[in-house]
Amino acid sequence: MRARYPLPTDLVALVSFDGRVYPNEAKPWDRLGLDERARPLETALEQWFSFATGKHTWVSVRGATIRGLISARRRAKRSAWEVEVLIDADEDRRVISSLFSQMLAGVTRQGAERVFLRLSSDSGAVKAAREAGFFPYCRQTLYRSRQKAMPEATELKLRARARGDLFGIYQLYNQAVPANVRAIEGATFREWQAALEPWGRRPADFLLEEEGVISGWVRLLSGGIARLQVLGGSRNVPIEDLLSAGCLRLAGAGVILCLAPEYDAGLALALERLAFRPAADYVLMAKRLLKPAEELVPETTSTAVPVN
Repeated sequence: MRARYPLPTDLVALVSFDGRVYPNEAKPWDRLGLDERARPLETALEQWFSFATGKHTWVSVRGATIRGLISARRRAKRSAWEVEVLIDADEDRRVISSLFSQMLAGVTRQGAERVFLRLSSDSGAVKAAREAGFFPYCRQTLYRSRQKAMPEATELKLRARARGDLFGIYQLYNQAVPANVRAIEGATFREWQAALEPWGRRPADFLLEEEGVISGWVRLLSGGIARLQVLGGSRNVPIEDLLSAGCLRLAGAGVILCLAPEYDAGLALALERLAFRPAADYVLMAKRLLKPAEELVPETTSTAVPVN
């Protein structure tokens, strides 16, 4: 049994192994809600084909048989990565262990400092991820709304995000998110910016500003399956008003999805008041990688700098 980069023919072997289609255990944000849109084989081809020949994909093989696949991608910057595909087609725990090991070594060479992974709370891969050094740092519930009725119009005035607003959003993040989560996702502005999750397409950002301070952030992506993210820190504006403003901007969407972290009970309650219903539970995990030491280059007499 060994892990290696995949060949184009590996996809067919993986999809048809034992006549079954194996699920993708990894749950990146931009894939949530899409799995049910296609029949199993179509879903497998849609999810795996673009990854199976990529240089950031690894397969585990025994002889000519594919036993598993893992694929990783960058988040917003090269220092933060996430597992995008994780398929385990073998009961031998060494398979998934080997996949994690090869992936971590590969992304480290690409400059990764952290790797993130979202799994279903009941996934059998949670234990294997922990054994590979991933640490569970937050639980989330996915809420779904089928927009049968739009929320009432709100007088809340939001403005589109401007180019210089990112640090203000980070300050809001520091105010709204617990320290134990920030330590993993965004201990510094650089780390937070690097770890922002992909949305598949470019989302739209709207901000609530009070007395020159950003106190609310609504990020959304329209479409048949729309996505919504809300972060609130205002004492004067309830989180439900931010959610309503986001939903109104997504009028026409068949489904709206929103993730509520366990530490934000107010967001979960507000979602339920707006007719969102819980659909799935997830655990967020991360592993911090050691940065490779830079090679020391001896100074010559002509270039040495004296130290007083």
